Amino acid sequence: MIGESRIFSTLRSIIQKSEADQTEAIFIGSYSGLTRYANSYIHQNVAESNATIFFRTVIDGRVGVATTNSFKRNDLLRTLNNSLMIVKHQPPNPDFKGFPRPCKYKKVKTFFEPTVAYTPRQRAEVVRKICREADKFKLTVAGAFSTSSSELAVINSNGVAAYQPLTTAGINLVAMSDNSSGFASGLSRRVVKIPFESITKTAIQKCLDSRNPVDLEPGKYDVILEPEAIAEIMNWLTYIGFGAKPFLEKTSFLSRNIGKKVMGTQISIYDDGADSSGLAAPFDFEGVAKKKVYIVKKGIANSPVYDSLYAAKGKTRSTGHALMPGSGEGPMAGNIFIAPGKKSKASLIAGVKDGILVTRFHYINGLLNTPKALMTGMTRDGTFKIKNGKIVGAVKNLRFTESITKAFSRVGGVSKETRLVANWWDDFGCCSSPTIMIKRFNFSGKTEF
Repeated sequence: MIGESRIFSTLRSIIQKSEADQTEAIFIGSYSGLTRYANSYIHQNVAESNATIFFRTVIDGRVGVATTNSFKRNDLLRTLNNSLMIVKHQPPNPDFKGFPRPCKYKKVKTFFEPTVAYTPRQRAEVVRKICREADKFKLTVAGAFSTSSSELAVINSNGVAAYQPLTTAGINLVAMSDNSSGFASGLSRRVVKIPFESITKTAIQKCLDSRNPVDLEPGKYDVILEPEAIAEIMNWLTYIGFGAKPFLEKTSFLSRNIGKKVMGTQISIYDDGADSSGLAAPFDFEGVAKKKVYIVKKGIANSPVYDSLYAAKGKTRSTGHALMPGSGEGPMAGNIFIAPGKKSKASLIAGVKDGILVTRFHYINGLLNTPKALMTGMTRDGTFKIKNGKIVGAVKNLRFTESITKAFSRVGGVSKETRLVANWWDDFGCCSSPTIMIKRFNFSGKTEF
């Protein structure tokens, strides 16, 4: 960890050398340890320490971006000058209205020393216990266990100076037999809060229950989607629909639908970077405080998320959802919450007469028809038949093809229990998801496994 004081003093001194109308510097530093295991033994243990520094400069409405992973003064100056050279070759951007001004953001605790201090030996000991438990049932296990600490700092010539230290720990586990598998995962900023024993038991039990899966004909079934399955869908909805870029380009399911019913009344989806029950990150990569944004509220399309550029295009204000400079993706929601319901997961299962329970999805393609949120993907690591409210056995994996907005309009219940699931943004966000029951979910194909 370099620390707030040194980061600010160093970057301020570099910005003062800038000849641009406005200058911004973003520091993203991280130290991570990762233990990978397969075939019930650790096959890789790695550690990485890195930093990326972005300089964004503006002259007469033209914007240039350059990056470096060196925090040495000469390298920082060289990178600043590179961004100034790039500016000269850019056309003016009429939608760019300048870098943000200082603002207040909620102070949330996102850094925990026990996570920083967690050693490779401690990670190995957790994996050893997992492997020993699986061996009791003659199963093999594979997965990864990571611990990390990060620093995010944003400073610009308008006076913004935002800093946040972060820690994250996450584990995923697949237990396998000769014809079945089971999955479980855990995520927290506090490694001591991850229930490793419970995660191990869940993955092993799913694997045991998945043995000797049978064929099931494709069709429309009532389905129980567990948090990992919902989070995979949310990752894609975030990419194709929750941001202002697809919204303004009319490719989002929100486009032309604000104020209209797009999902069932039991579904509320919001982004809240200041909620410490998730992986909080209270400001974005422009130093703007993250606002709580209801994307869908009780089934009604409410709002996409914005950064400063797309806020100017949409004639509104930034909601604090800028990505790193030069990403090209526009603003993104990263701290996703799906509001819990009032039912238990067990009661949701008990209410299904003839259906399927899905542990998680993979190989999702969310680009089939983005205005309709049409997606396809496959089940994985625990797909079960439900009959008269009870899980009666495993079925071979199935492919789904479904409009997610239509599917989420046929919700039969939402669990009160929620779980954090890692998303595409690593240390800076996650998805807090309940289990959801959906009626007549369309499974369009099957596999041999």
